[in-house]
Amino acid sequence: MTTPALLPLSGRRIPPLNLGPPSFPHHRATLRLSEKFILLLILSAFITLCFGAFFFLPDSSKHKRFDLGLEDVLIPHVDAGKGAKNPGVFLIHGPDEHRHREEEERLRNKIRADHEKALEEAKEKLRKSREEIRAEIQTEKNKVVQEMKIKENKPLPPVPIPNLVGISGGDPEDNDVREKREKIKEMMKHAWDNYRTYGWGHNELRPIARKGHSTNIFGSSQMGATIVDALDTLYIMGLHAEFLDGQRWIEENLDFSVNSEVSVFEVNIRFIGGLLAAYYLSGEEIFKIKAVQLAEKLLPAFNTPTGIPWAMVNLKSGVGRNWGWASAGSSILAEFGTLHMEFVHLSYLTGDLIYYKKVMHIRKLLQKMDRPNGLYPNYLNPRTGRWGQYHTSVGGLGDSFYEYLLKAWLMSDKTDHEARKMYDDAIEAIEKHLIKKSRGGLIFIGEWKNGHLEKKMGHLACFAGGMFALGADGSRTDKAGHYLELGAEIARTCHESYDRTALKLGPESFKFDGAVEAVAVRQAEKYYILRPEVIETYWYLWRFTHDPRYRQWGWEAALAIEKYCRVSGGFSGVKDVYSSTPTHDDVQQSFFLAETLKYLYLLFSGDDLLPLDHWVFNTEAHPLPVLHLANTTLSGNPAVR
Repeated sequence: MTTPALLPLSGRRIPPLNLGPPSFPHHRATLRLSEKFILLLILSAFITLCFGAFFFLPDSSKHKRFDLGLEDVLIPHVDAGKGAKNPGVFLIHGPDEHRHREEEERLRNKIRADHEKALEEAKEKLRKSREEIRAEIQTEKNKVVQEMKIKENKPLPPVPIPNLVGISGGDPEDNDVREKREKIKEMMKHAWDNYRTYGWGHNELRPIARKGHSTNIFGSSQMGATIVDALDTLYIMGLHAEFLDGQRWIEENLDFSVNSEVSVFEVNIRFIGGLLAAYYLSGEEIFKIKAVQLAEKLLPAFNTPTGIPWAMVNLKSGVGRNWGWASAGSSILAEFGTLHMEFVHLSYLTGDLIYYKKVMHIRKLLQKMDRPNGLYPNYLNPRTGRWGQYHTSVGGLGDSFYEYLLKAWLMSDKTDHEARKMYDDAIEAIEKHLIKKSRGGLIFIGEWKNGHLEKKMGHLACFAGGMFALGADGSRTDKAGHYLELGAEIARTCHESYDRTALKLGPESFKFDGAVEAVAVRQAEKYYILRPEVIETYWYLWRFTHDPRYRQWGWEAALAIEKYCRVSGGFSGVKDVYSSTPTHDDVQQSFFLAETLKYLYLLFSGDDLLPLDHWVFNTEAHPLPVLHLANTTLSGNPAVR
């Protein structure tokens, strides 16, 4: 089943549509066209040059008037009586007009000689055989490609790496917990090995059909999204042979110079985030180089009247556009608001402030805008700078914007007070207008639409339990305990959405209307596509409370995924979590390896693996190091000062 086009597809994201492969013209026809085109270019160039020799040489009378050398000189006429300048001028002839004419003749002779030489070269080309011409064309192509590779692989300036803590280890002391962690690792290996066998190089995998899969968020090219997304999970789990396989593919095949339209948001969080995390964990320069190459390809998306980026950009042409369904061509809050972490790290690693300036411009613009009831609408028109439809959500379309406000503060070693204030203001408005308690006592986060609250919560919004817990420390007026408790209540509600299904897996969204609580009503909302948000919240709450219920709930989810989503060719989403005999959707999402399995593995690991005072996870679960002040004020890295 194809995911409905208006629903986000993965953690804080927008849904894809399937696109067929591009068609390419026949090679021979292309070659014949290239040869004719080159010959026509040569002949037209000669004709143009010949005409230019006679019609565009400088006229001597005009030339002397503006020559301030040894020849003619223009001087103003001064009225001796008044001392005022007369607009007229006197032309004073230089002493060597004959030498000037000789120079003109020499120039004409040189042009004629150049034309004759070019004409002889053209005749020589025409006397060559098709094979010789083809060989010369290929040589020139190879030369251009080689020059591009040299440019692309240009080493970046050395930058001090932050003090990285906890990139391995986390071995649990308890045997039962260790066995569960090993089971999660085995699930990761099953997902990776089948992708390696049946979908290698494709963006994702169809585990039942056993072939590659892609969606329009990645464009029409095979960009190996699963490889890039899974790298840091492989590294953390100690699957180093698999990690090296992925690294080799990236070195040899990952190319962003393709005529392909991609989602700026998705390639930022999956590709740039994944590559940066792989670089920090492994220290391999290729990941940093590729991340910067891709970031440069995304910059044209910011070329809008307001600086709010387009949702989509063509990696080759730089042409951008927005989703047609997004409130009259608006940009989406969760997309243009989920760039900060990656772009700040890009400026840190390259010394180039452009990335930092782009995201800070977005922040400054948002700070100036009025917000209805203190809430951020999900849509903003990049042409006019005005809000679109008044729809506010902590689920799809809005979610990771709030997440990145908090994480910008954390990533800055808690020095970005502006981001923290924006986060605190936002969650106060959210708590006032969107967070309610059901008749059955469940705390949920609704959606604000055109002046009223819709009592529906999406699976995507379940990440907020972890966000509230993560942001509890540093809250205003000693409300840390309140927000930790709020996070725990959201976790309980989302667990109920799992527990009230036949498969013990949560639906895409669930209602709180009348007697219906934490249950999906519409058929189109009953699917589970291997999403991570509920498990993500379990992990954060485990880290902050060590309450055993979160490991218990996480293990329940892991067993359900193993039982109902595992197939011989990998893992697949299911279409109806309320059916005891579910139908698979035959898609192994890249975020399943990047997020779901990573959070499960961390849930059953010690706190010394990727400790939260040293690492901040982007919205695709890619860990990026906190930029402590000791690392960001070094003279070798002016961009972050």
